[in-house]
Amino acid sequence: MKRLGTLDASWLAVESEDTPMHVGNLMIFTLPEDCPDTFLRDMVTRMKETGDIALPWGAKLAFSGLLGRLLAPAWKVDKDIDLDYHVRHSALPKPGGERELGILVSRLHSNPLDFARPLWECHVIEGLENNRFALYTKMHHSMIDGISGVRLLQRVLSKDPGKRDMLPPWSVRPMRRRGSKADSDASFPAAFSQALDALKLQADMAPSMWQAGNRLVHSVRHPEDNLTAPFTGPVSKINHRVTGQRRLATQHYQLDRLKDVARATGASLNDIVLYLCGTALRRFLLEHDDLPETALTAGIPVNIRPANDEGTGTQISFMIASLATDEPDALNRLQTIKTSTRRAKEHLQKLPKSALNQYTMLLMSPYILQLMSGLGGRMRPVFNVTISNVPGPGQNLYYEGARLEAMYPVSLIAHGGALNITCLSYAGAINFGFTGCRDTLPSMQNLAVYTGEALDELETLVLPPGSRPAGEPSGNLEQSQ
Repeated sequence: MKRLGTLDASWLAVESEDTPMHVGNLMIFTLPEDCPDTFLRDMVTRMKETGDIALPWGAKLAFSGLLGRLLAPAWKVDKDIDLDYHVRHSALPKPGGERELGILVSRLHSNPLDFARPLWECHVIEGLENNRFALYTKMHHSMIDGISGVRLLQRVLSKDPGKRDMLPPWSVRPMRRRGSKADSDASFPAAFSQALDALKLQADMAPSMWQAGNRLVHSVRHPEDNLTAPFTGPVSKINHRVTGQRRLATQHYQLDRLKDVARATGASLNDIVLYLCGTALRRFLLEHDDLPETALTAGIPVNIRPANDEGTGTQISFMIASLATDEPDALNRLQTIKTSTRRAKEHLQKLPKSALNQYTMLLMSPYILQLMSGLGGRMRPVFNVTISNVPGPGQNLYYEGARLEAMYPVSLIAHGGALNITCLSYAGAINFGFTGCRDTLPSMQNLAVYTGEALDELETLVLPPGSRPAGEPSGNLEQSQ
């Protein structure tokens, strides 16, 4: 058996009926030319007939009950996986548009995973208009993070449109970087030994943690320092209790559009993503008469996984930045975001790499304690919204000759944070996935539309008239019922 790391285990600890802790990925494909009518049925049959199931797909919890998940979280290999359960074939009602796909994926993402089985599902969805189909996979966050998930799915796909008889995702093993440690033993002596090592590391890192904490406390007393600390964001409409039902909306932009405005304003691509999200949130909250006087804050996951490490599990740190939603002027809003992210990066870079995991737990522990104690959504949030920007593959990819058109992330939400925005780049485009609570955020799909209008406005402000692109289709899966 393999023991879970502390951060991975925390996602199990906060799992509840209202807050399932799985993440998903929605991939949209165009069917190969002249493929038979049975193409998808045959593909699903081949997927289910595979006899080789790799980790992490082949692992399940050693003790699936609540106490086992809390006190002895560990993985063991499931030697009898029922692929008929995990791999499912669905069809959209006609006309099979983006709205129908969004409704179906929202419902699928709302359903919790079965803890007595390996914590993943794969849904092949046919009937999407314009000769397309979708592949939606979800996996518990204790097994995988966004970066490792994208890398794992990328290895399933091929650059060759002529390749056939390809392996399903669960038969492709992640590559381990050289020098990586073997899986940790789940025995008591091993756990005791690792606990001693962890205590020693905590002692070694104590001075760095103390300095990081002092910088955050100083920033609370001196806002002019522009370092955004936890608990400084206000309570807004997106920071209350959530229910178990989810809603999905998406947007799709050419990556060059964001890069052009980034160059023109001296901003990073991530700054532009935050600006679009902050501007959309400002407008959304104004329309609901719920815009706080102080700025909303974003919790931004930062990948700390080595570039050549394709292992799974959570390997992220966090930084917090202002979204400047209290600033009515667009360019001043962008400048505030730029300054805030620069200070957050400087703060994180002052920590030694060996201390990043400890810092992440220090930063996330109030958030986790809020959820475990039932105080999430009942007090001031650690930050208002999670916004992630995950780099994906830069070239066109295929599966069984079907061209991948777009990849949309579908993330998790929790009490006190009814909205998650995750972006994923692919083949010259950037795809926004908005995951929200169905009951807490009515008309959430408007947020997706507002990011597009925010981009149009920023282009008008900073780009010469002749260089602005004509309108582009958004590829929006916005849905409502």
